Amino acid sequence: MHFQRFSVVSLMMIFAVVLVACGGQPAAPAQPEAPAAEAFDLDDWASVEAAARGQTLNWYMWGGSESINRFVDEFYGTALKERYDITLNRVPVADAADVVNQILSEKEAGVDPGAVDVIWINGENFLSLKQAAMLLPDWSRRLPNASLVDWDNPAIYLDFGEPVEGYESPWSSAQFQLIYDSARMSADELPRSYAELMTWVEANPGRFTYIAPGPGAFQGTRFVKGALFELSGDPGLWLGYDEAVWNEWSPQLWAYFNAMKPHLWRQGETYPRDENELHSLFANREIDFSITQAIAGAGPLIAQGLIPETSRAFVFDDYMIGDFNYLTIPSNAPHKAAALVLANLILEPEFQAAQILPENGFGLGYAIDVTRVTDPAQLAALEEAQAQLGEAATPAEDLAGSLVADSSGEYQSLVEEGWRQFVLIGP
Repeated sequence: MHFQRFSVVSLMMIFAVVLVACGGQPAAPAQPEAPAAEAFDLDDWASVEAAARGQTLNWYMWGGSESINRFVDEFYGTALKERYDITLNRVPVADAADVVNQILSEKEAGVDPGAVDVIWINGENFLSLKQAAMLLPDWSRRLPNASLVDWDNPAIYLDFGEPVEGYESPWSSAQFQLIYDSARMSADELPRSYAELMTWVEANPGRFTYIAPGPGAFQGTRFVKGALFELSGDPGLWLGYDEAVWNEWSPQLWAYFNAMKPHLWRQGETYPRDENELHSLFANREIDFSITQAIAGAGPLIAQGLIPETSRAFVFDDYMIGDFNYLTIPSNAPHKAAALVLANLILEPEFQAAQILPENGFGLGYAIDVTRVTDPAQLAALEEAQAQLGEAATPAEDLAGSLVADSSGEYQSLVEEGWRQFVLIGP
């Protein structure tokens, strides 16, 4: 997800100990090649493709979704090998901050080339590497397919409030949504704001909960930030860090969630740790709402058998945070050419169309502006994919009408730490 924001997740490295995601041991990174093998001219794309041939690409990415892992291996891995003779080595990790720490450790030790070629990244982790001057500069707008990206869209050129400035390229889009079971609840009963949600929760004690905000649980953090936006009435307040603004509105945020707490599932004494736990509670009818970041709405979860077939996604009328997922390339990446080829491949309309379909296992939205696609066959594929989402997805007009950009990255830890101190532990 940005989305997640859709946090979805920055790709981390494995410093001292390699992190294990989903119970599997990641493949060891390929041995870096000599820098001479990396000779290419980014403005001569044929030279980039030539330099990339035969390379093994170490892609560090969050490994918590088996369906996403499968999509990456089957769609990108196959195409990279068949078209460019690039071997994809997907290295699954559990938390983006660890990759950031590894790269920063490599910088201190003067390790170049390092081990990470490309990272799935967002927000504060992107900011950390950018500030440390450990990202390859001035490349994302020079990809051949960069012309399909709407770089004037604030949700693209700002990553959690931080200007992208050519350091990362979008992969997909995500937006926070809620899920309900249409067999148990009608659409006209749904709350359409955080204020209405509070009224609903008070009238239906024990039937609602949310993911505990914290590292690795960006969905819970995003849900809480949405309430902050509504309480303040201006999401633009949160695009740049302002301590006075935080001090003014954060007490009201904690007051909101403390007022909700006694009416939650298990009276707010415990919270789901991740979306899988939330989906399980929803599927078992212990609660009445789950969440998703997927533009395909409830479809991907239905396809995986995680929630009932009658599940539907919806949004509030406003303050539903959305963003883009990005790829970035460390400045000490051993296989920069292969990383550039991957970033360009991802923006191909055929892969953008494939990623939104639930049956393919990814289910996140476009990174490109479909109105910029001029090839009739490519445009038809994009439109057909959108039409296949069906009634399990939130209507496109509802998503567009409620969309707001995520906050500046500095607020991420403030929300997570503040919620733990003032809500979880006690007011």
